[in-house]
Amino acid sequence: MHCLLQTEEPASAFFSEWAARHGHDWACTVVPRAEQLPARNQLDYLVVLGGPMSVWHEERHPWLTKEKKYLEKMIAAGTPVLGICLGAQLLAEVLGARTYPGPYNEVGWFALESTRESRDTWLGDTLPERFETFVWHTDTYDLPDNAVQLARSEAFENQGFIWNRVLALQFHLEVTPAWVQMLLKRDAAQLVEDRFAQSAETVLGWPESVYRDSNALMDLILQHWVERA
Repeated sequence: MHCLLQTEEPASAFFSEWAARHGHDWACTVVPRAEQLPARNQLDYLVVLGGPMSVWHEERHPWLTKEKKYLEKMIAAGTPVLGICLGAQLLAEVLGARTYPGPYNEVGWFALESTRESRDTWLGDTLPERFETFVWHTDTYDLPDNAVQLARSEAFENQGFIWNRVLALQFHLEVTPAWVQMLLKRDAAQLVEDRFAQSAETVLGWPESVYRDSNALMDLILQHWVERA
């Protein structure tokens, strides 16, 4: 199992811990620093994580063009791909959908609602009808053709989709306290309290139980992804 990182900051430790617990190797490539990305025969599953940039910032971040072409090839080869946050937006664009700035900053802990259509996918009834999770984004996307919408929030209609073996999640079930603290430090300028953006104090005030619940749900989703997708 291989992950693509968009920044030097480490990914949430949840993924490496999950991979070790379930007998998977876990390796990461920081795309902006990589001379080349791993070949198809070097991995069984691909995870594309987030970052503070937007998918259309190719002039500012030329490596985005390389990453999009790479994702196209991996999807065409039938590789199971999971994208989270920016990773979900990259997958939406690669699959032909429009990506664009959303009407709000959505930052903090919010309730999401799963769609009835999600139950007809290989996820089955894994997603609860309503669940609290962590989000941090402004950009959004339309659904690609033939994709199944997974969830929505009050602020954003599209919070995830499935397209064949591709799973895109705009939200962060892999959230850990240390990772949230890293985001708060790195992206503190975005923490302007608003309708859908919580203050740092509010974000840090949520109990440990919401992290455990999010991680438990992510565990189930990942198991379905590797076993059924």
